[in-house]
Amino acid sequence: MTQKYPVIATTSKLLSTGADCKMTKLIVLDEMIGSMTEFKQIIGRGTRLKEKEGKTHFAVMDFRNVTRLFADPDWDGPLEIDEEFGAAKVKELPPKELPEGDPTPPDAPEKLPTPIVDKNGCKVCIVHKTVSVYDTDGKLLHQESIIDYTKENILGKYASLDNFIRQWSAQEKKEAIRELLRERGIDLEQVKEQQGMTDVDDFDFICHVAFDKKPLTRRDRANNVKKRDFLSKYSPAAREVLEALLDKYMNTGIYEIEKAEILRLDPFLKMGKPAKIASYFGGKEGYMKAVKELENEIYMNEVI
Repeated sequence: MTQKYPVIATTSKLLSTGADCKMTKLIVLDEMIGSMTEFKQIIGRGTRLKEKEGKTHFAVMDFRNVTRLFADPDWDGPLEIDEEFGAAKVKELPPKELPEGDPTPPDAPEKLPTPIVDKNGCKVCIVHKTVSVYDTDGKLLHQESIIDYTKENILGKYASLDNFIRQWSAQEKKEAIRELLRERGIDLEQVKEQQGMTDVDDFDFICHVAFDKKPLTRRDRANNVKKRDFLSKYSPAAREVLEALLDKYMNTGIYEIEKAEILRLDPFLKMGKPAKIASYFGGKEGYMKAVKELENEIYMNEVI
């Protein structure tokens, strides 16, 4: 069966030299393109809309980060990204009437995130894996990957690997380091997911990104603790608690085992109330000391 327009056009240069594929809906980029003119010629094939024939949009599949060239404010004006594109439209319902005497207000509009401003006073916008930095007048200064931006911020705070390890060790609550990066717009969990490294400890991920250190998974670190037989010096009841904490670390990370509230969750609920669990270590101070020793074992040979 013949088609009025080509369904698939495979070409390396034809789209930039004048081929008129009117119904182009998908442009795949798998070649480095340094020329802004060539890029616009290629993308221009997709922007030719033909609504009567059913072409109302087009998509770009980019394997080489060529779409960074979309950010050309001198030609196109400021880059606009529709976060809702492709999402199902939800019909808005009228607000529910509250029962008489109910002080709870209707759902308030979602608060927009606070703009990120770097040390130079520039506005930083992070969309997926791309970071755009604008000056105080709103002009785009440069773009970089989220990984490069993360590395830059880590190195700006920790001058060397030893300096980072020292501060990680001294930090009573490791979560403070994660929050420090989050203030700069860096969500470590999200970045790790983008890199396929969700099973890696934040400590290892930071060392890997900023200092090129080979990362260990949380399972690797937990197994290393077990191999060193660190737990044998504790009583059977205390050892059961620490083994459960080690499993929690392996599944969720270091931040959870630092929280005292964890003793109110499974599997600790089956071991007794928090006060009883602490008694296995001689009291609350003994328990906190054991948790700190467990953390040191997890990061053995690296914590200073």
